[in-house]
Amino acid sequence: MKKYLLSAVMVVSTLLLTTNAQAKVHTTNVEYKDGDQVLEGYLAYDDASKVRRPGVLVVHEWLGLEGYAKMRAEQLAKLGYVAFAVDIYGKGNRAKNTDEAGKMAGVYKSDRNLYRSRMKAGYDVLKNYELTDSRKIAAIGYCFGGTGALELARSGADLKGVVTFHGALDTPTPEDAKNIKGKVLALHGAEDAYVPVKDVLAFQDEMRGGNVDWRMVSYGDSVHGFTNPKNGSDKTKGVAYNKKADVRSFKEMTDFFTEIFN
Repeated sequence: MKKYLLSAVMVVSTLLLTTNAQAKVHTTNVEYKDGDQVLEGYLAYDDASKVRRPGVLVVHEWLGLEGYAKMRAEQLAKLGYVAFAVDIYGKGNRAKNTDEAGKMAGVYKSDRNLYRSRMKAGYDVLKNYELTDSRKIAAIGYCFGGTGALELARSGADLKGVVTFHGALDTPTPEDAKNIKGKVLALHGAEDAYVPVKDVLAFQDEMRGGNVDWRMVSYGDSVHGFTNPKNGSDKTKGVAYNKKADVRSFKEMTDFFTEIFN
């Protein structure tokens, strides 16, 4: 009898190993629209299962939808989520340098309704995707993208949660915090000169005023852009990578997802 049980276990184990070996992250570009503007996002998911699963919007940095946001989407797909890296600027529109990025990002920073509209268009793509559990959606964003994730929440979108990584926290309409339905996690570099203390304090007041379930984690010795290795290690430039803060903030996010999706 023990021999047969052992054989059965070996068969099951072999099947599981075979299934895992066949599993892979499937990625594809997705064209969609916000009004007349054509956008092109990046969808990633593990194709080993056809079961619906939580979805996560990923919002790019100020250069536009490039490799970094796509890499983060793929990481999330490996963790079992459907991830959609949205396109804010439009298909083929990418900043060639930081000066151009500042101008392009500035359009949306000065017109939050337009930013929310771009975010809503991406949200709809993810929500309506066949493998997404439409009841369980979150949004994350990096730098410029952190602002977008927060603005989507402030618009009243049906989100379980929002995570902003070294994102700008200011808003011209702090009263809109009352519209936030999910939880908020702000991951912040304690030495981030691009997000002044007054903005941090105003954000905290905004969250309290809106009766939001929120928390904020500040990482010591970290400046703006601490999650992106391409930013280098020279903190005197105001933007630099910090490996410890990157690893810790990623874990904060995954723990947060466990909380909001269960």
